Amino acid sequence: MRNDTRLSRMLHVLIHMDRHEQRTTSETIARMLETNPVVVRRTMGLLRDKGYVTSEKGHNGGWSLARPLAEITLLDIHQALGSQSIFSIGLATDNPTCLVEQAVNHALGQAFDEAQALLLQRLAAISVASLAEDFDARYRALEVPCKNL
Repeated sequence: MRNDTRLSRMLHVLIHMDRHEQRTTSETIARMLETNPVVVRRTMGLLRDKGYVTSEKGHNGGWSLARPLAEITLLDIHQALGSQSIFSIGLATDNPTCLVEQAVNHALGQAFDEAQALLLQRLAAISVASLAEDFDARYRALEVPCKNL
Protein backbone atom coordinates (compact mmCIF):
# COMPACT_ATOMS: atom_id res chain seq x y z
CA MET A 1 0.00 0.00 0.00
CA ARG A 2 1.30 3.44 -0.95
CA ASN A 3 1.69 6.13 1.68
CA ASP A 4 -0.38 9.28 1.29
CA THR A 5 2.31 11.97 0.97
CA ARG A 6 -0.01 14.86 0.12
CA LEU A 7 0.35 16.53 3.53
CA SER A 8 4.13 16.49 3.42
CA ARG A 9 4.21 17.60 -0.20
CA MET A 10 1.74 20.46 0.25
CA LEU A 11 3.61 21.74 3.32
CA HIS A 12 6.75 21.72 1.17
CA VAL A 13 4.95 23.69 -1.55
CA LEU A 14 3.54 26.27 0.87
CA ILE A 15 6.98 27.01 2.30
CA HIS A 16 8.42 27.43 -1.19
CA MET A 17 5.53 29.71 -2.12
CA ASP A 18 6.20 31.81 0.96
CA ARG A 19 9.79 32.32 -0.17
CA HIS A 20 8.83 33.67 -3.61
CA GLU A 21 7.17 36.99 -4.30
CA GLN A 22 5.49 36.03 -7.57
CA ARG A 23 2.71 33.53 -8.10
CA THR A 24 3.69 29.91 -8.65
CA THR A 25 2.21 28.05 -11.59
CA SER A 26 0.81 24.55 -11.42
CA GLU A 27 3.46 23.53 -13.95
CA THR A 28 6.28 24.78 -11.70
CA ILE A 29 4.85 22.99 -8.67
CA ALA A 30 4.34 19.84 -10.74
CA ARG A 31 8.00 19.86 -11.80
CA MET A 32 9.07 20.31 -8.18
CA LEU A 33 6.89 17.41 -7.03
CA GLU A 34 7.51 15.29 -10.13
CA THR A 35 3.80 14.95 -10.83
CA ASN A 36 1.19 16.14 -13.30
CA PRO A 37 -0.07 19.77 -13.26
CA VAL A 38 -3.65 18.45 -13.19
CA VAL A 39 -2.90 16.69 -9.89
CA VAL A 40 -1.41 19.95 -8.57
CA ARG A 41 -4.48 21.97 -9.60
CA ARG A 42 -6.83 19.46 -8.01
CA THR A 43 -4.85 19.37 -4.74
CA MET A 44 -4.21 23.11 -4.59
CA GLY A 45 -7.91 23.63 -5.27
CA LEU A 46 -8.65 21.91 -1.96
CA LEU A 47 -6.40 24.44 -0.20
CA ARG A 48 -8.02 27.30 -2.11
CA ASP A 49 -11.48 26.14 -1.05
CA LYS A 50 -10.41 26.48 2.59
CA GLY A 51 -8.84 29.91 2.05
CA TYR A 52 -5.15 29.01 2.41
CA VAL A 53 -4.15 29.86 -1.17
CA THR A 54 -5.58 31.87 -4.04
CA SER A 55 -5.28 31.38 -7.76
CA GLU A 56 -5.23 33.68 -10.76
CA LYS A 57 -5.80 32.51 -14.32
CA GLY A 58 -4.09 33.73 -17.43
CA HIS A 59 -0.76 35.42 -18.11
CA ASN A 60 1.17 35.98 -14.85
CA GLY A 61 -1.37 33.72 -13.15
CA GLY A 62 -0.72 30.98 -10.66
CA TRP A 63 -1.01 30.19 -6.99
CA SER A 64 -0.18 32.44 -4.04
CA LEU A 65 -0.67 32.29 -0.29
CA ALA A 66 -3.91 33.79 0.99
CA ARG A 67 -2.77 33.81 4.61
CA PRO A 68 0.55 34.06 6.45
CA LEU A 69 2.12 30.71 7.28
CA ALA A 70 1.86 31.58 10.98
CA GLU A 71 -1.94 31.38 10.64
CA ILE A 72 -1.91 27.90 9.10
CA THR A 73 -1.37 24.71 11.09
CA LEU A 74 -0.42 21.28 9.92
CA LEU A 75 -3.89 20.14 11.00
CA ASP A 76 -5.46 22.82 8.80
CA ILE A 77 -3.72 21.43 5.75
CA HIS A 78 -4.40 17.82 6.73
CA GLN A 79 -8.11 18.59 7.02
CA ALA A 80 -8.18 20.65 3.82
CA LEU A 81 -6.80 17.67 1.93
CA GLY A 82 -9.76 15.62 3.10
CA SER A 83 -7.74 12.95 4.86
CA GLN A 84 -10.02 10.51 6.59
CA SER A 85 -7.68 8.56 8.84
CA ILE A 86 -4.09 8.91 9.88
CA PHE A 87 -3.58 5.14 9.85
CA SER A 88 -3.67 2.72 6.97
CA ILE A 89 -4.20 -0.15 9.41
CA GLY A 90 -7.77 -1.32 9.40
CA LEU A 91 -9.99 -3.57 11.45
CA ALA A 92 -11.11 -6.96 10.23
CA THR A 93 -14.85 -7.17 9.75
CA ASP A 94 -15.12 -10.55 8.07
CA ASN A 95 -16.90 -12.19 11.01
CA PRO A 96 -18.72 -9.51 13.04
CA THR A 97 -20.38 -12.11 15.27
CA CYS A 98 -17.03 -13.67 16.25
CA LEU A 99 -16.23 -12.77 19.85
CA VAL A 100 -12.47 -12.89 19.19
CA GLU A 101 -12.82 -10.45 16.30
CA GLN A 102 -14.96 -8.20 18.50
CA ALA A 103 -12.36 -8.21 21.29
CA VAL A 104 -9.50 -7.52 18.87
CA ASN A 105 -11.38 -4.73 17.09
CA HIS A 106 -12.41 -3.15 20.37
CA ALA A 107 -8.79 -3.01 21.61
CA LEU A 108 -7.37 -1.86 18.28
CA GLY A 109 -10.16 0.64 17.73
CA GLN A 110 -9.53 2.28 21.09
CA ALA A 111 -5.77 2.39 20.48
CA PHE A 112 -6.22 3.87 16.99
CA ASP A 113 -8.67 6.48 18.26
CA GLU A 114 -6.36 7.55 21.09
CA ALA A 115 -3.29 7.68 18.84
CA GLN A 116 -5.13 9.63 16.15
CA ALA A 117 -6.47 12.15 18.69
CA LEU A 118 -2.96 12.70 20.04
CA LEU A 119 -1.47 13.13 16.57
CA LEU A 120 -4.20 15.54 15.47
CA GLN A 121 -3.67 17.55 18.66
CA ARG A 122 0.05 17.77 17.85
CA LEU A 123 -0.62 18.78 14.22
CA ALA A 124 -2.90 21.56 15.48
CA ALA A 125 -0.06 22.91 17.64
CA ILE A 126 2.45 23.25 14.78
CA SER A 127 2.24 26.17 12.38
CA VAL A 128 3.59 25.99 8.87
CA ALA A 129 5.67 29.06 9.83
CA SER A 130 7.50 26.99 12.44
CA LEU A 131 8.51 24.54 9.69
CA ALA A 132 9.74 27.45 7.58
CA GLU A 133 11.73 28.75 10.58
CA ASP A 134 13.29 25.30 11.01
CA PHE A 135 14.25 25.35 7.33
CA ASP A 136 15.81 28.81 7.76
CA ALA A 137 17.87 27.61 10.72
CA ARG A 138 19.04 24.54 8.82
CA TYR A 139 19.93 26.68 5.82
CA ARG A 140 21.94 29.12 7.94
CA ALA A 141 23.78 26.24 9.62
CA LEU A 142 24.66 24.64 6.31
CA GLU A 143 28.39 24.66 5.85
CA VAL A 144 29.30 25.50 2.30
CA PRO A 145 32.79 24.15 1.59
CA CYS A 146 35.22 26.63 0.11
CA LYS A 147 36.13 25.56 -3.42
CA ASN A 148 39.49 27.36 -3.26
CA LEU A 149 40.98 25.18 -0.49
